[in-house]
Amino acid sequence: MAVTEKCDVYSFGVLVLEVLMGTHPGEVISSMNSSSLGQGIKLEDVLDHRLSFPVNQKIEDDLNAILKLSQLCLCADPKTRPTMHDVSLLLEIRTGHN
Repeated sequence: MAVTEKCDVYSFGVLVLEVLMGTHPGEVISSMNSSSLGQGIKLEDVLDHRLSFPVNQKIEDDLNAILKLSQLCLCADPKTRPTMHDVSLLLEIRTGHN
């Protein structure tokens, strides 16, 4: 397999999930790729249990947006993954830093 920008996008998705989960997301990624369950992943199912669930709605919304972004980055078909430029723009829009 050739190393492409889309490989970097996939790696970014893995990194994002690892930060949210506090551990390597191998099982989650496998379940995302083996079925349509990936679209049904919920923040409360993957958020590191050592952290308290956010009580602030804005923080919860931001974390959910980041979780969805990681799912886009982890699409099995590299052609459907966003570019890192798109990822950067989505994060800037979400945080209000444009």
